Amino acid sequence: MATTHQLNDKPTATLNGGQNLDHVRSNAFSIGGTHAAGGIDISQPGFPIYHRKFANPGPLGLFSFASTTLILSLFNVSARGVTTPNLIVGMAIGVGGLVQLLAGMWEFAAGNTFGATAFSSYGGFWISFALIFWPSSGIAAAYTNADEFHNALGIYLMTWFTFTFIMFIATHKASVALSSVFFFLWITFLLLGTAEFTANATITKAGGAFGIITAMCAYYTGAAGLYTDESSYVQLPMVPLVRKNNV
Repeated sequence: MATTHQLNDKPTATLNGGQNLDHVRSNAFSIGGTHAAGGIDISQPGFPIYHRKFANPGPLGLFSFASTTLILSLFNVSARGVTTPNLIVGMAIGVGGLVQLLAGMWEFAAGNTFGATAFSSYGGFWISFALIFWPSSGIAAAYTNADEFHNALGIYLMTWFTFTFIMFIATHKASVALSSVFFFLWITFLLLGTAEFTANATITKAGGAFGIITAMCAYYTGAAGLYTDESSYVQLPMVPLVRKNNV
């Protein structure tokens, strides 16, 4: 408890034990400071360092990717007789595109290069894919020859097949769950691109089937990141591909 004493007409404060409170205050602001002659601190007091903790954006990115992929893949296998995929436009822009792109930006802030690259890129994929089938964009309408349009779409999908293979290689030291997402997505792009080149409906359905598997793997991986010790009694194994050495 601090008490006040009068010394040479100047009030001073002391703590229990007689320690001068003014001395404590000056020391509190002079840690690492610059002192001039006579011990006067001439530096600005340092500000405390705050370490902000970022939430894990991985589940958000994986769930938005999985949901959009699942819907398009169900259309590709003609589930419930649906063969026109234009309803995917809204989902691809709002969820697969915007939400996943935001997850990628947050992965940049969290320092996760792989997550930032994957979510941002596939977010861009869904937005660009939606624009192709959005009537107001005029992209599909610009092709007067149907074969030319399908060949162009096949090149587009094969480009993403190449990119997905690069991302798949980058998962070889991650986990079985994450690696499975990119492996099946890689096969999906290969089949869908081939289907556009050959105009083969059977291959399109095969691509849709692999797309459904991809979506399920993404749901599982996202749930594994969401179900933590703090939030759930259930934890899903990711199965690491590299055994960590015990330190």
